[in-house]
Parts: sequence; C-alpha cells; structure tokens
Amino acid sequence: MRSITCFACGTHHVRLHCPQPDFFVASLLGHEGVGSLLSYLKGKGWANSLGASDNANLSDFITFEVTVELTNKGLEAIDDICEAIFSYVRMMQESPIPDYIFDENLQLDELEWRYTTKGQPGSYVQNLALAMDQFPPSLYVAGPRRLGLKETEDTLLSSSSPRTAFKTKEQRDIIKAACKNLTDRLTVDNSFLTVFSKTFEGKTDRVEKWYGTQFSARPVPMSTLMKWQNSVPAMSLGLAYPRKNIFIPSEQGLRLKKQPKKVDLKALSFEEKMKPISPPSVIRDDGDEGRWTVYFNQDDRFGKPKAFLIFQLLTSELYSSATKASLGMLYQQCAADKLNEFTYDARIADLTYDLQVLPRGVRLTFGGYNDKLKAFASYVSTKLSRDLDDVLPSNEDEFERYKDNLLRALSAFKVKQPYAHAIYYSSLAQQPRSFQYTNDQMVNALKDTTLDQLTAYVKTLWARGKGEALIQGNYDRREALDIVNAIDKTLSFETISSSQYPPRPKALPLPVTGTGDKPTRLSISEPNPSNNNAASHISLQCLGTSEKDHVLIEIISAIIEEPFYDDLRTKQQLGYIVSSGVKGVDQSRTLSVIVQSNVAPAEKITGAMTRFLDGVSKNLLTPLTSIDIELFVKGLVDRRLEPDKQLAVEVTRNWSEIASGRFQYDRLQAEVAALLSIKKDDIVEFWDELYVKERRMLVSEIVPRTGPTSKEPALSSGYSGGAPASVLGIDDIEQLRANGEASRSETS
Repeated sequence: MRSITCFACGTHHVRLHCPQPDFFVASLLGHEGVGSLLSYLKGKGWANSLGASDNANLSDFITFEVTVELTNKGLEAIDDICEAIFSYVRMMQESPIPDYIFDENLQLDELEWRYTTKGQPGSYVQNLALAMDQFPPSLYVAGPRRLGLKETEDTLLSSSSPRTAFKTKEQRDIIKAACKNLTDRLTVDNSFLTVFSKTFEGKTDRVEKWYGTQFSARPVPMSTLMKWQNSVPAMSLGLAYPRKNIFIPSEQGLRLKKQPKKVDLKALSFEEKMKPISPPSVIRDDGDEGRWTVYFNQDDRFGKPKAFLIFQLLTSELYSSATKASLGMLYQQCAADKLNEFTYDARIADLTYDLQVLPRGVRLTFGGYNDKLKAFASYVSTKLSRDLDDVLPSNEDEFERYKDNLLRALSAFKVKQPYAHAIYYSSLAQQPRSFQYTNDQMVNALKDTTLDQLTAYVKTLWARGKGEALIQGNYDRREALDIVNAIDKTLSFETISSSQYPPRPKALPLPVTGTGDKPTRLSISEPNPSNNNAASHISLQCLGTSEKDHVLIEIISAIIEEPFYDDLRTKQQLGYIVSSGVKGVDQSRTLSVIVQSNVAPAEKITGAMTRFLDGVSKNLLTPLTSIDIELFVKGLVDRRLEPDKQLAVEVTRNWSEIASGRFQYDRLQAEVAALLSIKKDDIVEFWDELYVKERRMLVSEIVPRTGPTSKEPALSSGYSGGAPASVLGIDDIEQLRANGEASRSETS
C-alpha cells in the first residue's frame, strides 16, 4: 500500500448540512475526467487513484481530505503531488466555480432522489437516526439525500417533488457562497500530511499507543510550504474545471415506453406469485453459423427509464492458457483506466459499463438511463475494438505500472484469511483447468508478459466469434434491434461455426469414497507466515441436476446451519468463524461447512466437523416432524417468491439462463413446486445418498506455519488417480483436476 492523505481543517460560522459545500468541492477535487487532478497525476505516472471527501463534518467544524494512491514513482514525488493539489484549490479560490457545475450536480442528485429504490431497513433506520440529529423534522428523509435544501437564507426546502433546476438564483448563490467559504479555508497553513508506505518499515521512531502502529512525525520544511503556498497556476498543469456533462438524460428521454402494471405486491396470492414473469424473447436469430442471437424483454414492471445491454462474443481463443488469461486481465485494467477519463461523466450520470474477458469469450455490459445509453455503448465499443491506441499503454513505463497493479492484487491472495484459502483450494479442485488457473500460474504468467504480447492479444480479441445479446428495460423492439446493429457494425467480427463454440463449464466430479473410507483430503500450508490460524473446509458434492436435487441440498443446509454453529462455535468453542452453505457450479450443487480456529489444529477441526456430519442422520433428520419440514420449506419458498425490487436483479437472472444455455426462466417457480412436494423420506434418502452411498467429499485444510498448531504439510503425496489413499498436498491438485476431467469425459 502506498498513499498520501492531505488534510485541511477549518471552522464555519454556518451550519453545513443545508448548503453542503463539501459535496461540491469533493466532486471537483475528486473528478476523474479531462483536466482533472487525477488525470494530471496519472499522466505523470504518480497515481493510480484519488478520492476527496469530508472526514469530520460537524455543525461548526469540518475536516476535509484528499487521498492519493501512489505508484512507486509517485512515492518519490510527494512534494510535487501536494503542490498540484494546492494548485487546484487555488483555482477554486481565485476562479469562480461555473454555475453549470452546481446545476448539473443538482440535476444528478434529483435524478437519484426521483428514481431511488428501496434499500435495507437496517441501514435506513441508522440513516434516519443520524438525520434526526442534523436536520429539522421536515428534512429527516430528504436531508441526507438531496442538495439545495435552502430556498432562501431563512427558508428550507418544503416539497419532496423532484426538481430539474434551482428554483431561484438566490438558491444557487447560497451554495456558491458556502463553497467559497470552504475553499478559502483549504490552505497550506490549515493542513497536515500523512504518507503510508511499507518502505518506511524500520525507519520510524514512534509507536502508536493502542494499535502499535509504527510511525514518524516531522515538520514540513519551510521551503516546501512556501512552494505549496505559491503553487503554479492550475492552467499551466493542464488542470481545469470539468466540461459540461453530455450524458445527463433529458426530461424527454426519461419518458417510459410502456407503463408498468400496477400491482400490490403484498396482496398477491400464492397462485399469482407462482406465475412466471414474462421471459425474454428472441428477436434476431441468425442461426448456429450466423452472427447474432438477440434476446429482448421490454420492462413493464419497474417503471424506470433505465435499461441494460449485454453483449457476449463467444470464442475459445482468449483463455486457452494462463498467459492469455493474464493478458485478458491486463487488457481489462488498461481499458478501465485509459477510458476512465472519457467515461467518468457517464458514470456520474449513472451510466455504467463492464468489460470481462472470460473462459467462453469477452462480454460487455452497459446499464443506466436509456436516453443516452446507446450513444455511450457505441462510444465505448468503438474505443475497445477499433481505437486500440486509446486503451493500450502508450509506453513501457505505463505498461509496467499496470502490471505492477495486477501483481500486487494477485499477491494480496497470500494475506487473505485461512478460511478464504480453504474455500479457494476446494473450489479450484472442482473447476476445469481451462476455466480457472491457479493464483501462482497467473502470477508467473503475468511476470513474463510484454507490451508487444498485449498489443497482439488485443488485436485478436474481437476478431471472430458468435454474438449473443440481451436487451432489457425501457426500449421497444425496434430500438433494441437498432442498438445491436450499431454494435455489430462497430465490432465487425468474423463468424465461427457451431463446432468452434467454447464448452460450457461443468463441475469436475470428486472421487467417490465408500463407507468407512477416508475422504479426499488436501492439507496445505498457510501462504501467510504471520497468520497462526488453522482452517478446515468440507465439501459434499451433489451432481444431481433436477430441481428436487437442488432444493433438497438447500433443505439439508437449512437443517444443519444452526446446530453446526451451536456445536462447533458455542459448545466446543473450536473457532470464531463457523459457517455452512450451498454453492452451485453449473447444474451441480455443493454443501459446505467451514471452521477457522486459533486454538485447534486443522486435523482436530476436521475431526469435529466429520463427527457432526456423521451424526446428522440420527440427531437432526430422524427427529424431524412434519411441522419442522414445513417451516424449512416455507423459508426457502418465501425467498424464491419474493418479487425482484430492481431491474438489475431480473436482468442478471435472465442472462444467467441465456449464458448457461438452460433457458429455464421459470426456474424459481419450478423449484417452489419441487419444495412443496418434499417429504421426510426424501430428505433422509437424499442425505444417505449424498453422505453414505455416493459420497463425493473433499476436505481442504489450511495449516499455519507458526504458532502452537503449526505443521509443514507435504507438497505432494505422489497421487496419480482414483480415491486418494493418503493426504494430498498442494502439488496434487493439478492431478486431481485432471482425473476429474477424465472422469467427466467418460460419463458424458
């Protein structure tokens, strides 16, 4: 971690909560578009990211801070970075902030207020409690969520109706004056600087009292302070106020194409809830050898002027090796960073895009207000597929910066908690090797990548494939087809035959172990030598594909959840992290239990977990009554029949069905029907099949290197196939996956 935080403190004679100047000042200092402070720092190779916000905002006092995540080069240029910050502040002090900045911020804030969605009750109550201390009763709800709360110096906003502009010039001037008051106090004399870096280790002379943090404190040299106070003009650094935002939707563009059906969700009967929602329809099908298959669903439920566009180019060429997978990651990071300057305005106008290079191809997802969404999608698609110079590193230094960022992100794997490592290795053992490369494989491949390799890789990224798309939201059929046509012309890829389609991921079957045999067990050394916790994760794999199989394993999970926690956490006190749950990979489901402990070795944890599972049938399933089963079933049914509150949730579920090739849009209703048919005998028989007759069980243990439970597991047991006769090491995972792939091929 490398960062600096520049603080400025000031007192105010007016209550801040109504003018809210910190919001506007933070939006300028934290802007990421053309002419921004971050754009300048990135251009110098000094920064990766920047954020600005108030830290303490009281009735008469504020602490405002600017935090910059540094590059290695930036760590050597701290004085220059601080000077650039004060240059931008000086611009705000000497050159009035343009009126359109205030107008646009109000428009965007009111759009969010106008189309806000229901959040979680807990956080809503907490926000209300804070607002009651900060605002008058009329603004308890609106106060923390809206800008321009003062209509005059003596009058507060009284209407909850959305606005498109300030009501009067005076209303804007009140905020402008408050911003001027704040920026005038952001001076060098009112500031202090904090620098964080691991390079300071062993060079500090103080220790913080409570947490033992090592640090040093020293005054900034007078010559440096004078340099900051007389910072160069912002214009000479290329700094400027943000341009007008062309992505803010117009009032006309916010009109709904189809009015939503008025439904009282609370009054719906069970039969009405069981009716599946309208699924996407195919509006373009060019055939298996053709260009596109396009799915479309016009929103008639959520009533918001928003939409989502998902485009996927199917190809098996982008992820066929760890090197290509690492180049894909590099491309994603380069594109996100290089396009950030151009897409930032769209992002603050609630337009988003996401680029993913996946085992089955490359996917582009766009979302937000539909008024400007097509133009935004066309712009980004053009940059990504044609204007490659705009998304690739311009020189070797920039390429190394991106590579360093990724290597640091991958290296962060080592400092995760042991339970996360146990889950990772268990998941890895069940994934095909071409769909998930190990962390070490990715690190080693990334270290050897070059800028020339990345350039060559990106040129082939959009060259050929099969297109799939989902258009859903506030569009009609004609508009949806126009959008796909526009993207098709931009990407202009060559088609492939159906025989070249990439395979869909399927979970690798774990070895079957018979009654009395020891399950497949991995024992792996904790990657972080300073973490002395042990962890054990047990997976029970179900390869059944029916709705009944899927709901039965969830019922089992619900049955064991509380008893498992009570036994291992409360009674035995084996660990402070104790949990269970179900995970799906394609059509398979896995029941998992996990414990992390700082008092017991991994083997002891595994033994306790296994004894619990051995007693599930006798202790938990045999005593079940029909009422118990009804309660478990009701909880799972209610969760499935809970109506979606956001368009994004429905879109995600629809795309999941399309991408998987299942197209079972009524999956939730089918699972509810399966749940309602479950009897006690079904549960007992399912558990007997899962845990006794065809037990596909994997134990993943993480053993600490230090502490009382430390031990050094073997890297390999020499495993070659079948049900392992001994404990496997980390080097055996590759063979375990290879055997799983062979076993799957034999049964398919």
